Amino acid sequence: MTVETADLCPGYAISRVIKGGWQLAGDHGPVEAASAIADMEAFVDAGITAFDCADIYTGVEEMIGTFIADLRRRRGSDISDRAQVHTKLVPDLERLDTLTADEVEAIVDRSLKRLQIERLHLVQFYWWDSRVGSPVRAMEVLRRCQEKGKIAHLGVTNWDVSETAPFLAAGIELVSTQVQYSLLDRRPARTLVPWCADHDIRLLCYGTLAGGFLTENWLGKPDPGFEFENRSLVKYRLIIDEFGPWSTFQSLLGLLEQIGNRYGVTLSSVATRWVLQQPQVAAAIVGARYARHLPKTLEVFRFNLDEGDLAEIARFLETAPGPQGPVFALERDRNGRHGRIMKYNLNTRPDDAVLGAANG
Repeated sequence: MTVETADLCPGYAISRVIKGGWQLAGDHGPVEAASAIADMEAFVDAGITAFDCADIYTGVEEMIGTFIADLRRRRGSDISDRAQVHTKLVPDLERLDTLTADEVEAIVDRSLKRLQIERLHLVQFYWWDSRVGSPVRAMEVLRRCQEKGKIAHLGVTNWDVSETAPFLAAGIELVSTQVQYSLLDRRPARTLVPWCADHDIRLLCYGTLAGGFLTENWLGKPDPGFEFENRSLVKYRLIIDEFGPWSTFQSLLGLLEQIGNRYGVTLSSVATRWVLQQPQVAAAIVGARYARHLPKTLEVFRFNLDEGDLAEIARFLETAPGPQGPVFALERDRNGRHGRIMKYNLNTRPDDAVLGAANG
C-alpha cells in the first residue's frame, strides 16, 4: 500500500496522514512513553513521515527528538532524515505584550534542541490575542530564523482569513494553515478554504476523528455527557453539541459505517477520507499513539469516496450545520464554554530558562 503525499510548496512533500502529537502530551490519558517513542519508527517505515507537535505539548518535542536521535544512531541519517517535524510556536497569553525578539528566537532554539535536529521543517505560529502585542513582529522574527537556516517553512494555526492576511501583507510566505476540520466542524470551508486557494496555502487538518468520537468505538453508545478526565474528549464533546443532538451524531456514525462497509474499511477511515478529499487539504493529523494503530491508520489509502458517497454525506450534513462563525472563534472566547477548557500559558515551565527568567 502506497501512502499518498502532497506538496506544501515546491520541493517539500509530506505524507497525507500526519502522526499527531497532542495525544502524547499531558492530561489526554495515560501514555506509554517508551512504547510511543519506539513505535514512531514503524510509522516512518510505513511512509507516514510527518510528525505534528508543539512547544506547548508537554514533553512531546523531547519524545520525537529522542526517537530521531536513536534512529540516526542505529540506521543513519538517510533514514532519520525522512522524519519531518512540524512544530508550533505559541507564546503564553500573559507574555504577548512583553515578548522580545530574542525570546521568540530562543523558543525556536529550544525546539531545535529538544528535537535534536538542525532545522525545523515547519513552524506553525499562533498568538492568543491579536489585540495584544504584535503577532506580525513576532512572525518577522521567525522569518529571520528562516533566513538563518533554523526554519525551512512557515505556517499558521487556528486562524481564519482576517487573522492570517496581515502576515501575507507583511511579505511573509506561508505554506500552510493548521485548523480543526472534520465532518462535525466545517468552519474552514466557508471563507478560509477559498482564500487559501487564491494564495497557494494548504490546510493541515486536526480533529479529523474528533478525539476518537468519529470511530466505531462510539457507535450505538449512549450520550456520556461531559464527565471525562481526558481534556481532548471534553473539547470534542462540545463540538458534537454544536453539530446537533447526540442522536444526530449517532446517525452520522451509522451512515459512515454503511459507507465503510462498501469498501471494507472502518467508519473512522471514511471520516478521514472525507477530509482528505476536501479542497485545499494537504493532510489530516491523526493521533495514533502506537504501532498497533498503524494498520487502521493506513486504511485511508485503500479507497476513495465516489461522487455518490460524497453526495450522500452532503445531504446528511445539510441537517447538521455544525459550529458557526470563523475558525477557532468559539475557542478564543475565554468566557465561553469552549474557551474555558483551554490552557493559555503552557510555553513556560517553572524550570524552563527560555522564558522563565522573565516570568520569575
